[in-house]
Amino acid sequence: MSSSSPPLVAHVIYRLDVGGLENGVVNLVNRMPRDRYRHAIICLAGFGRDFRKRIQRDDVEVLSINKRPGKDFAMYGRVWRTLRRLQPQIVHTRNLGTVDLQWVAWAARVGHRVHGEHGWEATDPLGRDPRQLRVRRACRPVIQRYVPMSRDLARWLQHDVGVPRERIRQIYNGVDTQRFSPLPVDSGRPAEPVTVGTVGRLDPVKNQVQLREAFAVLRSRESLPAATMRLRLVGDGPLREHLRQRAAELGIGAQVEFTGARDDTPDQLRSMDVFVLPSVNEGISNTILEAMATGLPVVAGRVGGNPELVQEGATGRLYDPARPGALEQALEPYIIDRELRRTHGSAGRERVLQNFGLDAMIQRYLDLYDELLNCRPATHVSSAPGVKEWPKAG
Repeated sequence: MSSSSPPLVAHVIYRLDVGGLENGVVNLVNRMPRDRYRHAIICLAGFGRDFRKRIQRDDVEVLSINKRPGKDFAMYGRVWRTLRRLQPQIVHTRNLGTVDLQWVAWAARVGHRVHGEHGWEATDPLGRDPRQLRVRRACRPVIQRYVPMSRDLARWLQHDVGVPRERIRQIYNGVDTQRFSPLPVDSGRPAEPVTVGTVGRLDPVKNQVQLREAFAVLRSRESLPAATMRLRLVGDGPLREHLRQRAAELGIGAQVEFTGARDDTPDQLRSMDVFVLPSVNEGISNTILEAMATGLPVVAGRVGGNPELVQEGATGRLYDPARPGALEQALEPYIIDRELRRTHGSAGRERVLQNFGLDAMIQRYLDLYDELLNCRPATHVSSAPGVKEWPKAG
């Protein structure tokens, strides 16, 4: 490496394939100025060939460690050798699946180490599993900065994992507001049926079961004729057949569309009128931001980082997932009122443009990396001196 080459950041992730975390890595790598930082992506369990093509820079090495399923202790040696070959200035791991590799980075003499928390594990949606907490706490000594995607995750890192507040730099994900944009006003799309939709893996933690049940209840109401409503579930996963069979039992099989996994998410969102995220818990949902950027009103559970994105009564509605009937109550006004959909959708688009664009996200990561390398003082520091608690979400 030339002494004049920009510093190298090695991003360590479990697998580079379709997902919010992975999408954020690709956006970061593609958008960060070439003259500021170089990048390599180390994938423990390989990468999807099609998703790999989304990386637009020709100077980014993407490599797989070829981790075997289950415990693969030889994998640690392969990561160590890879880091010694690459000699990055910064290692940036993400989520539980890679956090213990911070010790490998330390052993490989990587001088600067960052760990990101992008959301909750499917096996531990509340972040309270004792074993997982022990693993995270054991890695604290070698992690210099933590990057949670939400204030909710930042509070959890501080209070449950025991991370000193001065090591936390909270950075929201950014969304590509050109790729995710509304249909033109004069697109000629019919007012009915109203399409309620969601995007995500069909998995218990994503809670599409609750959305299906709420849709069936709303469709049965005399004030909402069946012909005015459709439900679109974008994604695939272990719950697909259960969801399909139960929809048939409820008599809504013809009104529920299962698209399967798709790579045209912007078009799928533009085919919807209302976006719903019924997850049991969330970090910061990329799909909420993408739906808002597309001009959709959002109905979401009042959990995790959702209240940091959705402004109640302005860009959407928040509901208590544990309260019976709450989702139906939040969703019904959008099915009835086209102008409410338009007003809240437009406000959501504006909120994303003002607060959650890619440029803002890139600048905050530049500030973080520069701070670690002592290139210049950070201009975005979440841990302000004298502040002992993270502010309440709102």
